[in-house]
Amino acid sequence: MSRIVVEGLEKRYGSVTALDGITLEARDGELLVVVGPSGCGKSTLLRCIAGLETVDAGTISIGDRDVTRVRPAARNISMVFQSYALFPHLTARENIGFGLVVRETPKAEVRERVAEAAALVGIGELLERRPYELSGGERQRVALARALVRRPDAYLLDEPLSNLDAGTRVETRTELRRLHREVGATMVHVTHDQVEALTLADRVAVMGAGRVRQLGRPDEVYRRPANRFVAAFLGTPRMNFLEADAARAFFAVPEGTELGVRPEHLRLDGDVPARVDLVEVAGGDAFAHLTGGLVARVAAESRPSEGDEVRLGVRPEDVHLFDADTGERVER
Repeated sequence: MSRIVVEGLEKRYGSVTALDGITLEARDGELLVVVGPSGCGKSTLLRCIAGLETVDAGTISIGDRDVTRVRPAARNISMVFQSYALFPHLTARENIGFGLVVRETPKAEVRERVAEAAALVGIGELLERRPYELSGGERQRVALARALVRRPDAYLLDEPLSNLDAGTRVETRTELRRLHREVGATMVHVTHDQVEALTLADRVAVMGAGRVRQLGRPDEVYRRPANRFVAAFLGTPRMNFLEADAARAFFAVPEGTELGVRPEHLRLDGDVPARVDLVEVAGGDAFAHLTGGLVARVAAESRPSEGDEVRLGVRPEDVHLFDADTGERVER
């Protein structure tokens, strides 16, 4: 049993509250992704779980152990950092096995476990190279292998893909998902990249201002955001929002509510007149920027031209309503 449970976690830096009563569980064998904007507290949460930060209130459990006041080395977790943190003078083999050597693990066992971890991440032929001889993606794989070789209770990953170029990031993301399936261990992965969160996670926790704003399966969180914050954060381009008066051009909405509709659900064959101010083409998609600040996502081959007059529409089932004061979702 290697689930991670935090209850009522609080962390303050002087007058700044980084974590504001976080309660969260990463289930046994789950890949839980924590996502949110910069400064929301996600990396602080990870560092508290690892024991690198002391907490002001609340508890942290790994498996059946309360580790809130346990030193980091005794928590039996492995952490992968954004910066790789490899020793430049050691080979990949020596970097991967360093923790085992420090613990005086027998040499034969070190060789066996290093080879096993290297094979899992696909760097068996790179073990004699030093970090400066490796690409960014290869260095990140060495860092992953170093975490795997210890066989801990759980893994903590702090934005491990953010330093990679776009192509390598996609490739490594796929490999990380495959790796999780093979290892079957509990992983908590922190990122600011929503695409990374939605494609990697078994469940995703969206954080904002030191709190968990929604927790659920990626498709559930995207399709039914619990509040305006989650609705605005997830999705590229972001969700369109209309106050009640403007929204009535589409639907009769209650007073004190705000209508939200994602760009891919805003159709250009409806009844509400609008003008196309700008068109951005991104591969197979095009983003039509319309009067009133609205954005529609359409197929590139059927995109309108700048200056075109269009008529907007949206299906009732694609509409989200939020309380204008609290920002919470309003069920229809």
